[in-house]
Amino acid sequence: MNEQLKMLEITRFLEEDIGSGDITAAIIPVAMLAEAEVMTREAMVVCGQDWFDAVFKSLDASIKINWLVTEGAAVDKDTVLCRLSGSARSLLTGERTALNLLQTLSATATVARQYAEAVIGTDCKVLDTRKTIPGLRNAQKYAVACGGCYNHRIGLYDGVLIKENHIIAAGSIAQAIRSARELTSVPVEVEVESLQEFLEAVAAKPDRIMLDNFSLEALAQAVKLNSGAIELEASGNIDLDNIQVIAKTGVDYISIGALTKHVRAVDLSMRIKLVRQ
Repeated sequence: MNEQLKMLEITRFLEEDIGSGDITAAIIPVAMLAEAEVMTREAMVVCGQDWFDAVFKSLDASIKINWLVTEGAAVDKDTVLCRLSGSARSLLTGERTALNLLQTLSATATVARQYAEAVIGTDCKVLDTRKTIPGLRNAQKYAVACGGCYNHRIGLYDGVLIKENHIIAAGSIAQAIRSARELTSVPVEVEVESLQEFLEAVAAKPDRIMLDNFSLEALAQAVKLNSGAIELEASGNIDLDNIQVIAKTGVDYISIGALTKHVRAVDLSMRIKLVRQ
């Protein structure tokens, strides 16, 4: 992610929390120094170190951070992730924002790792969606990749995804695809909900076809009929319990909204101790 863009995001996140000033941290003497440790209370995939560091860099460039684990590493419960030292006020002011980012991105990467491991042994790639937490689109997309899955389009601007309402408005699958081709050179994908619609889409030659809520039998049939001509993506009602069997039908991609939408933040804690002066 662009460093300048990241710092702009961090500034916005800090303004949301600090507002006109941290009146609680103001009770701490200005010259007071402290050390801190961040620990995870559950197993996780580490993700978001740059965002965590940027919070404290933005607040106080003199704060030192020593990471004891690497980005993307799977760690066990009770692992110390990093140690910090510097102004007690700055550590306390940045604590919540930094932890919020680290625990959310680590949660996203942890879920992504589970899904990536579930399709090992197949040629299928697991994709995220646009169902991200508002304001964290780029960060969560990064976390998905950190966990071992792949990014679908980033937004509405870098790929065409023609869905049911688009088809209704355009008049037909073929017309929707044709209009998209005339408008832009970005990849064109169309969502279908039946084998009949699938055949219509194949004839119109999009770059990818999304098979929405297809049964296993219908997925296998679509793969056979397609013969590798067009990329196929399965979507809808897919979870860790059924993703491997779906991947084995031969689809190229499986998109999972839960990678970013259903994440539960990892349980992290930051403990501070004062340094005698």
